[in-house]
Amino acid sequence: MMDDVLPAGAISRKLTQLSGLVARYADPEYSVAHGGRVQTIAAGHYTVSGLSRHVRLGEFVAHRSTTGIHLGEVVRVEPDLVYVCPIEPGEPIGIHDTVIRKGAFRVAPDESWCGRTINALGEPIDGRGPLAPGTVRRSISNTAPPSMTRRRVQDGFRTGVKAIDLFSPLCLGQRLGIFAGSGVGKSTLLSMLARADAFDKVVIALVGERGREVREFIEDTLGDNMAKSIAVVATSDESPMLRKMAPLCAVTIAEHFRDQGDDVLLIVDSVTRFAHAIREVAVASGEPPVARGYPASVFTELPRLLERAGPGPEGTGTVTAIISILVDGDNHNDPIADSTRGILDGHIVLDRSLAEEGRYPPINPLASISRLARKAWTADQEKLVSRLKSLIHRFEETRDLRLIGGYRPGTDADLDMAIKQVPIIYEVLKQTPDGKPCADAFADLASALKAAAGLPPSPMQQAPRQRG
Repeated sequence: MMDDVLPAGAISRKLTQLSGLVARYADPEYSVAHGGRVQTIAAGHYTVSGLSRHVRLGEFVAHRSTTGIHLGEVVRVEPDLVYVCPIEPGEPIGIHDTVIRKGAFRVAPDESWCGRTINALGEPIDGRGPLAPGTVRRSISNTAPPSMTRRRVQDGFRTGVKAIDLFSPLCLGQRLGIFAGSGVGKSTLLSMLARADAFDKVVIALVGERGREVREFIEDTLGDNMAKSIAVVATSDESPMLRKMAPLCAVTIAEHFRDQGDDVLLIVDSVTRFAHAIREVAVASGEPPVARGYPASVFTELPRLLERAGPGPEGTGTVTAIISILVDGDNHNDPIADSTRGILDGHIVLDRSLAEEGRYPPINPLASISRLARKAWTADQEKLVSRLKSLIHRFEETRDLRLIGGYRPGTDADLDMAIKQVPIIYEVLKQTPDGKPCADAFADLASALKAAAGLPPSPMQQAPRQRG
């Protein structure tokens, strides 16, 4: 009997192994690996047998091929087959290759990620070495906090863009859309907003961007602000799965810093290319289109992404989201623009005709709305902005009449004032991307109007509820 007694060192090793197994099986993220085999291969997806009972829609699987292990997302589940969309384009897939369930895709953000550029998988692409993982792994498919637990939006902040700070001011935790056609200046305006000083962290998702613009945006536009920024990049030549995952990865990183108490600026350029990526994946899996080529899953995924931004629960920070929307053919009522406008807390409209006139940023102050503007304005500023919009409206609606000589000065006092002041307002609103951010747009406007009237300048009192 004595020969069967294990030495003390062996007993200690056995107990260590046992405790490790207990901890592993007690981990809620742990699941027994289930495998299947590739059955059919198509252009945008492949099917797997043997996994239907073990996977859920949206989970990830790992495909073992001759070149290594490659990830894919489950996009459709049938009784005998699972449809998988591969993450990487051109992945070598063979019939009867092994496919293993991996579960939800997770990232582990960390403070050390600031200043880094990563891809949609949370991997560094800036050549500066590996990323240090954080202590908490988060699923990129998280849901928004319950509505009744979220803090209310209260504090305004200055963006440094005069047209926005005057006519459509923003608040911490707000979600704003920038709507424009191609080539009008969405990315340029986003680069100006990224320099706002009101935020502790900035997370930027560049979705479907031109590859040559990535370094320009990071190195030239962000500059010193890159030290507190994280860029998530999926360029236009990457797979639709990566373009779909990039905004999800970015908002997950923003949520991590928000839960630590930081005020985070989330920029997504653009949500339209995110919708295009979802459409490509959905159509490849056999989902029928329902609205101008877009399947129903697009209109399910958009609010799930956008609702994750905003104020967090009590004791946490905020995620202020600025989202660009590419309106196809300058049609502001196309399905993606119309759906997104109903979800967001305001929209900035960039007008191609203003860009053609040389007015940058080409923001249309009459068509742009911030639903939380009253929380950022003082009572006097709200009255002033209402009056300014009235003058601009009178100026624009009588443009054709004045061009043909059909108006006589002195017959309409409001129009006379509009003719004198609106060109000055337009001149004040002009800004260049490389110019210095405006510290107080109301003071600049007051100085310009008084100078035009020959009065001594006296800067207006700054808004007490705005910060930055």
